[in-house]
Amino acid sequence: MAMTKSQILASLSESTGLSKKDVANFMDKLAEIAYKEVKKDGEFPVPGFGKLVKLKRKAREGRNPATGEKITIPAKTVVKFRVSKAVKEAVL
Repeated sequence: MAMTKSQILASLSESTGLSKKDVANFMDKLAEIAYKEVKKDGEFPVPGFGKLVKLKRKAREGRNPATGEKITIPAKTVVKFRVSKAVKEAVL
C-alpha cells in the first residue's frame, strides 16, 4: 500500500528533526514553486528524482468507445514527470 501524505510528513519530520508543520509548509512551497516554474519555463527539476516537463500534444483521431464513431481529439498541453536514471537504477 502506498504512503499517505500524513505518513510521508511524519517520516520526514522524524528523520529531519523538523516539526510536521514545518515539513508540510516546505512541501507546499516546493509544489507552488514547481507549478510556477513549469508554467513559465516548461520544466522543473526535482534533484534526485527527475523533472516535471510541459509538453504539447498534437491533435489526433480517436474513437468513441460507446458508439465506435471517429472523433477528433484536440491538441492540448500536458505535464509529465520524467524519472531520472538514478531512480530507475535504484528501484529496478
